[in-house]
Amino acid sequence: MSETIKRKNRMLALGLTGGIGMGKSTAAKALNAMGFPVYHADYAVHEALRKGGKAVRQVARLFPEALRNGAIDRKILGRFVFGHPRKLKQLEKILHPFVWQAEAAFLKQAHRDKASAVILEIPLLFETGGEGRFDAVLCVTAPYAIQKARVLARPGMTEARFKAIRARQMKDSEKRKKADYIIHTGKGLADTRKQLKRVMKHLLKA
Repeated sequence: MSETIKRKNRMLALGLTGGIGMGKSTAAKALNAMGFPVYHADYAVHEALRKGGKAVRQVARLFPEALRNGAIDRKILGRFVFGHPRKLKQLEKILHPFVWQAEAAFLKQAHRDKASAVILEIPLLFETGGEGRFDAVLCVTAPYAIQKARVLARPGMTEARFKAIRARQMKDSEKRKKADYIIHTGKGLADTRKQLKRVMKHLLKA
């Protein structure tokens, strides 16, 4: 897919990934501030599960307990799927088509806008084998202590939930091996921005 995008639309399609709490959202905001359109896979999931969302009815059939005021409560849903591979696959089978539709619409708009590069933030990019669709993949990383502190600072987060999410994700060391570019976010926003600017400058010159 990425080769087609680059050839026909003359823009780079870049994947942005990393484990929970590694700094994906911060990196995505920084890249967007530089003028690059950013697609968030998680946002597409939120849209599909909110009140009136396209996936609400199907997910509610499988997990009726997660339905709250016409929307799917993602925290409740998580209790049913984390640690249950079969149920997780059932959920993903419902959600993935909506995520792909949102991605296709995003790419189409970016093409119309003649973007030089687009960023697709996908938390489970490597886990789902999606790296081949991109011209390059950027992986954010940070020391474990920083990662843990960031995640546990989130409202409603517990150490047990943090561990369950990490267990579902590929190890950080493996992600870094697979990535084309590694962005270290542990030294603060200014340093992260410098790294991203350097990477984008290199990519757009290539």
